[in-house]
Amino acid sequence: MKAIIYTQYGSPDVLRLAEVEKPAPQNNEVLIKIMATTVTATDSIFRKGTQFSARAFTGLIRPKNRILGDVLAGEIEAVGPEVTSFKPGDQVFGSSGTGFGAHTEYICLPEDGALAIKPANLTYDEAVAVYDGTLTALPFLRDTANIEPGQKVLINGASGSIGTAAVQLAKYFEADVTGVCSKANVELVKSLGADNVIDYTQEDFTQSGQAWDIIFDTVGKSSFSRCKNSLTQNGVYLSTVLGPGILLQMLWTSLAGSKKAKITFAGMRSPREKAEDRAFLKGLVETGKMKPVIDKRYTLEQIAEAYRHVETGHKKGNVVITLDGIQSA
Repeated sequence: MKAIIYTQYGSPDVLRLAEVEKPAPQNNEVLIKIMATTVTATDSIFRKGTQFSARAFTGLIRPKNRILGDVLAGEIEAVGPEVTSFKPGDQVFGSSGTGFGAHTEYICLPEDGALAIKPANLTYDEAVAVYDGTLTALPFLRDTANIEPGQKVLINGASGSIGTAAVQLAKYFEADVTGVCSKANVELVKSLGADNVIDYTQEDFTQSGQAWDIIFDTVGKSSFSRCKNSLTQNGVYLSTVLGPGILLQMLWTSLAGSKKAKITFAGMRSPREKAEDRAFLKGLVETGKMKPVIDKRYTLEQIAEAYRHVETGHKKGNVVITLDGIQSA
């Protein structure tokens, strides 16, 4: 089978198309023929290997797992003898977890892993596009910030993968939403339900004199200290980017002051919590309250180009890799 592998850290040029052995499912595993996957900013970080914190997962000297990719959608081709939750022919979507391995034609995953039946009203491409951003934004807004109806919420990076999901989720929770993005993406963010949109090339939201109950920085371009005066008295600042700054601010604000800096480790939630989140996401999609946003589609052979596009920092929503050339399920 075909797979995109990398054996050293570096630019997208370290990626190469190779033939690897097709896996066979173990007793509790399912074999999935992957129809679509994504390239995310996290994939880029892991491939580059420039962050020590990332190498703690991927390998200190060289990559431990040669195949990147986390989010996937596809059809179950075979199941192990102990599998009871899925059967051949089931259309699924989900995550490969810390083992990565989704940038390939086939993958084996445990039946009790991060898998669910794909919403029937989504194509494979759409299923992967809606998955990662939503399941990252959801615990930040709902569980960490305790979002409530009527609150004023600002989403910084509102046109990215997490941002487009965060805007829609905040509207679902009946908040008053302000999105921050470039001029080129203003209409997109409005179409997702944002009540107000700020073009960051023309206006600095921290200098606007406005205050928000929640400021959710989905791209790590701000800081708590910079946003503090733009928070209401009991406001919460959220960041998806882990670093010394946010960790120190979390510690400090947990001890003093009414305004809080917080971060959520969405990938470390319990299997039960993740399963509940997937069911919640499926319900949102099936009732039309969450829609996927796809910027560009690439084939597996074009994946280096997809990485380069992601690394421009200007993608709209999600970058999808299609493995069968079919855009509908």
